[in-house]
Amino acid sequence: MVHIYPFRAVRPAKGRENDIAAVPYDVVSAEEAREIIDHNPLSFLRISRADALMPDLDPYSQEVYQLSRRIFDEYQDKGLFIQDILPEMYVYRVLDNGRSYTGICCCADTREYETGVIRRHELTRYDKEEDRTRHIDTVNANTGPVVLLHGAQTAIREILNRVIKNKTPEMTATAPNGSIHEIYSISEPEILSNISSIFLTIPALYIADGHHRCKSAVNVVNLRAETGKTVTEEMQHVMAVIFAEDEVRVHGYSRLLTDISPLDSESILRKISSIAHVFSYGEADGTQFCLKPKHSGNNDHIFHLYISGNWYECVIPRNPSINNIRSLDVSILQEQILIPFLGITDPRGDPRLQYLGGARPVSDLMTKVNNGEYAAAIVMQPIEVRCVFSIADTGGIMPPKSTWFEPKLLSGLLVHKLE
Repeated sequence: MVHIYPFRAVRPAKGRENDIAAVPYDVVSAEEAREIIDHNPLSFLRISRADALMPDLDPYSQEVYQLSRRIFDEYQDKGLFIQDILPEMYVYRVLDNGRSYTGICCCADTREYETGVIRRHELTRYDKEEDRTRHIDTVNANTGPVVLLHGAQTAIREILNRVIKNKTPEMTATAPNGSIHEIYSISEPEILSNISSIFLTIPALYIADGHHRCKSAVNVVNLRAETGKTVTEEMQHVMAVIFAEDEVRVHGYSRLLTDISPLDSESILRKISSIAHVFSYGEADGTQFCLKPKHSGNNDHIFHLYISGNWYECVIPRNPSINNIRSLDVSILQEQILIPFLGITDPRGDPRLQYLGGARPVSDLMTKVNNGEYAAAIVMQPIEVRCVFSIADTGGIMPPKSTWFEPKLLSGLLVHKLE
C-alpha cells in the first residue's frame, strides 16, 4: 500500500521557467555549474550547487549550505518563485527525440522508505548522502525530486493522459539537451482523491533515480527528531515524480578510474585477459551512450574499457550458478577486476573510482582520459527494469551506480518546502 500526497509547490513565476530551471545538481561538476550560472545568472544551480559560487571554500562547508538557503529565500522575496495556495499534484511530461515520458509529481512518505514500501536497489555514497542531508536540512526543502517507479498501471495512465488532453501546461521549459519539460496542475479534489486511492492498491514503489535525495530526506527527519525538534507531517513527505515502469529507459553507468597503480595499461590488460576474452574494439562512435558488443555470446558479461587511446571489449562467460545480484555485469567487474587487480574494495567511497551517467556520449569519457584527468574509462551495458524490481523485492542491493534512468528531470520547476 503506497501513500502519496499533494503539496503546495514553490515554482517559478510565470515566464521565468527557462531562466530558473536547471539540470540536476549531481550531473555536473562545480566548474560546469559555474559555467552554466555565468551564462544564466538565475539558474537553479545557484541553489542546488552553491559550492560553484564559492570555489575557494570546502564544498561541504556550512557557509555553502547557508548560501543556498539565502538565495532560495531571495528568489521567493523577489517574486521569482511563487507558492501554490492549495496542495496540488502535477503531471510532469518530458518530450525528447519523438518520445514522451509522463509521470505524476507528488509527495511520497519517508516512513515508507524505512518500512520497505519504497524499495531501493543501491546503497548511497557516504559523501553524497551527507551533502544532500545538510542541503535539505538547511534549505528546509526538497529542491530536487526523487524518481520512483511502479508497475504498469492503466488507470493512472488514463488519468494523466486526460489531464494533458484537457489542460494547457502551467510551465514549459527546455533542457540543455533540447528536451521539453511540461508541468500540468491537478487541483480538483475528486481527481486527487482518485489518484491517491489507486496508489493505495499498489504494493510498492522503486527508486529509479535519487537514492541520495530519498535517503537524505529520511536522514533530515531523524536528525530533527534526535535533536528534539518537532517533526511535522509535512517534514515526513519527500517530493517525487512517479513513472510507470514502461515510461522510462535504462542505460548503464560508466566508471572512471583516476589511476590504475600499481599497474600500467599493458599489465592491467594482461590481468583482465587472464579471466576474460579481450578484443580490440576499433573505432567507437563517440556520439553513442553505450557501445554495441561485437564479440559476445548470449548472456555473457560485457564491458568496454578505454585506456591509452584504445577501446577494448572484455567478455567474461556467464556462470549459471551465480545468483542474480552477483551475476550483474557491475558485480562481476567489481569482484573479479576492481578488487583483485586494483584493490578497490569500497565502490561507495574509494576516490579512485568515479562515475559518469550513461546518457553522456562516450566521447565525454574519451576526452576525460585523453586529457589526463583519468587513467581509464569503463562503459557498462544497461540492466532491464524488471531485473531492478526483482532485486529490490528480495532486499538485494546492487553495487553503487548500477543504473542510469531516463528521463532526467529538471530541478527548480517544483520545490517542496518542509514547513
